[in-house]
Amino acid sequence: MEDYVNPVRERYTVAVVGAGAAGTLTAVHLCETATRRRTPLHLVLIDPAAEAGRGTAYATRDPGHRLNVPAGGMSCYPDDPGHFTRWLCHHGEPTVTAADFATRYRYGAYLADTLAQAIVRAHGTVSVRRLTTRAEHVAGAPDGGVTLRLADGTRLAADAAVLATGPAAPTASWAPAQLRAAARFIAAPWTSGALDGPLADDSDVLLVGSGLTSVDLALTLDRPGRTVHAVSRNGLLPQSHTLTPAGPMPAPEGLHDASYEQLRRIVRRHVARSVRLYGDWRPALDSLRPHTADLWRRLTPEDRGAFLARDGALWNTHRHRMAPATGESIRRARTARRLAVHAGTVTRADVRADGSLDIGLSGGRDLHVGWVLDCTGPGPHLEDPVWRSLFEAGAAVPGPLGMGVATLDGRLVDGEGATALALYTLGAPRRGELWETTAIPEIRVQAAALAQELLAPLAPRRRTTRRPLDGHGLALSTHAEAAAAYRTGLDRILKVRSGAEDSLSRAVALDPGFALGHAALALLGHECGAAVDVPRALAEAQRCARERACERERSFVEVVTRRVHGDDGDAALMRHLEHHPADALALAVAVPTIAFSGVDDLDDDYALRLVERTSCAYDGHWFHTSLLAFLRQEQGRLHEAGELAHRALAAEPASGHAVHALAHVHYETGAHGPGRDWLERWVAGRGRGAVHRAHFSWHIALHELALDDPAAVRKRWFTQLAPGRVTGVRALVDSGSLLWRARLSDSWRGDLPVADILDAVEAEILERPATAFTALHCAITLTAVGDLAALRRLRDHAAAADEVQREVIAPLCEAFAALVEERFRDAARGLDALLPVLRRVGGSAAQREVVEETLLYALTADGRCEAAARLLDARLERTQAPRDRRMRAGLPG
Repeated sequence: MEDYVNPVRERYTVAVVGAGAAGTLTAVHLCETATRRRTPLHLVLIDPAAEAGRGTAYATRDPGHRLNVPAGGMSCYPDDPGHFTRWLCHHGEPTVTAADFATRYRYGAYLADTLAQAIVRAHGTVSVRRLTTRAEHVAGAPDGGVTLRLADGTRLAADAAVLATGPAAPTASWAPAQLRAAARFIAAPWTSGALDGPLADDSDVLLVGSGLTSVDLALTLDRPGRTVHAVSRNGLLPQSHTLTPAGPMPAPEGLHDASYEQLRRIVRRHVARSVRLYGDWRPALDSLRPHTADLWRRLTPEDRGAFLARDGALWNTHRHRMAPATGESIRRARTARRLAVHAGTVTRADVRADGSLDIGLSGGRDLHVGWVLDCTGPGPHLEDPVWRSLFEAGAAVPGPLGMGVATLDGRLVDGEGATALALYTLGAPRRGELWETTAIPEIRVQAAALAQELLAPLAPRRRTTRRPLDGHGLALSTHAEAAAAYRTGLDRILKVRSGAEDSLSRAVALDPGFALGHAALALLGHECGAAVDVPRALAEAQRCARERACERERSFVEVVTRRVHGDDGDAALMRHLEHHPADALALAVAVPTIAFSGVDDLDDDYALRLVERTSCAYDGHWFHTSLLAFLRQEQGRLHEAGELAHRALAAEPASGHAVHALAHVHYETGAHGPGRDWLERWVAGRGRGAVHRAHFSWHIALHELALDDPAAVRKRWFTQLAPGRVTGVRALVDSGSLLWRARLSDSWRGDLPVADILDAVEAEILERPATAFTALHCAITLTAVGDLAALRRLRDHAAAADEVQREVIAPLCEAFAALVEERFRDAARGLDALLPVLRRVGGSAAQREVVEETLLYALTADGRCEAAARLLDARLERTQAPRDRRMRAGLPG
């Protein structure tokens, strides 16, 4: 026989037998784990199908065949649950949500595409070969590996193999001999072309089995004038998911210490409680899912058998549900009597001269049908040739109750309970030991664990060479080339210059296992609107941090994780800076300047002391001096802030943070003319590479507003701040707020082009902003356009978001809504109450000043000129501005 791979292998070789869902998920995780670890790997996928990812379940093109798990539960990655939903959004379904049920064919395309992307990213580390043939025999090799014999006559030598063969094929052992021999009996209805006959005529059809397979085929075969019969021992169809799931509900206590009978009582009481609380049993069953495998392991063989006999059918029909749309289609078919469901078994089959069948059911019922389809689901035993070879050689033994195969955490055991061969499996073959193991949420976890297990012997030895450093002397867990790209990206972030995202992307492309690079990208996407798949980058950072990162890097990944999830990220950031004060990126995140939203309560004494204490780690470095300048102007120490900003600019003229601090100093001291001119020169010179040039233009426009120069403001808008020149969050923060402020001070005549800004911002940002700072500017822009419904949706989002959004943004939306409805007194009352706590949303005083200006407008519109005059007097006492003097002159008193 011809050898496909030389037994003396140059690379560690893993063969994956089967390229359906389980095999594809295994290949994805092997590629990505090997790439992160920089572990050379040769991966061989063996499956006769033309395309990976389809298998039996996801090859159907019938649009009525939908997944029985919502899209939010079908990601390839356990730690990135939104991956499939995002894929759908980027592949023609932009409005899809995590609660939607995609078609099975689309999911097969997702699996194939995800594998293709993983292979592309792994190029150079992982070589992949796809063999469109079938494995027929597997045995141990003298070198400790395995040898597979393939259907095309070749042999394949591998260090390890994963048997991802899917569920056991049905055996039709229930069928009478005459039926099994009949031409119109279809034993494998999912085989290509198997349904051509039933689809070509209108005769009635009998489906034997009433599970999810039967449901899908009933939908395919449903047509007027035909009755589709389904028969099973219990006559139960799967239940449906609800359109609006309730819960979640915690699992009941005492599960893991209970006997089988006690467990039954606990679960029944738990279900009854769920019905009382939610009017629905589903939350109770869903809460058991994380515990099912452990509960099954704890049962004795006798108790497992009792469960299958007494509760198995009821569990399956309630646990494995139909999509809501599928359930509705089935209900309509039953109501119209095009679908009839029977309880019983097939006892007799007679073939008529025309090939049609007379079927006898237990209980005495007779049916005349044109076709009988076996929908009984997987058989009890693994009959694939590969499995047969292992069972015959004693290298594998059946699993509990004869279901599947016995394993030790996925590795096959022999009759002695030993893991003699490097053979692994996942998914349906582990059903006997895990019970619930056939759905994607379970299989993806097993695939990720297998990748770790298979590559564990190849873990690189601990580095003895010195690690490269970032620009501030901190070690980086990567190689020199990736470190250089990271340093460039970090330098651009600290200077507030463009190109940081490209440099960081290059760093992780050079080293996919570089946790800090992924975390920095996630941070830029989350807080700066960079074109980054934030959940994906964050999941990569977390995986890499677990595998290869120092304590500082793991701590920073935790900081980014908490900030993205809104889970006490400020506290985590402060703790990180306590231990790592020289972490410049963390310090940049902490201080709310032009780049990041910062920590909420930065004026808290502890936070201020922490920021100031970091000075010893920087020894007068321009970056730290720039941040300190900005912080001092926020404290009102404007003269000191100006000196610090000039000092930083003398060392690094491109320091965007220092320029930003100086811009605020000019504005707060009322130096509007000199400030405008100085900043204009910088933007035209050193600032041409600034990543936030629009924000600097906004600062120039603020000076022009204060100078009461409407023509200059209008020109600035159209040349530097109009949508097209500014997009995303910056369009909200800069362009939207400027238009509203111009309207409030009567500096913009005619139509306000705010609708153009809304078109330039993603709906997700407007409806569900991730930070309170972004939410503030969403509310401002929606108020400017007068969109009351959107304001209320934003309020509802804020009410369910983090603490700052709940306590500041939600009531702010109420006040703005009152303004839109011309309830000016209510608006003024709400805005006035929020001024003392507005600092919590982050950003600068100049940015938050828009709320005070809106209050001034509400007071004037309500006829409360005296209160408006007092507010303007206070503003003029802080700083002189021709616009405020003009507005004050228009008020009595």
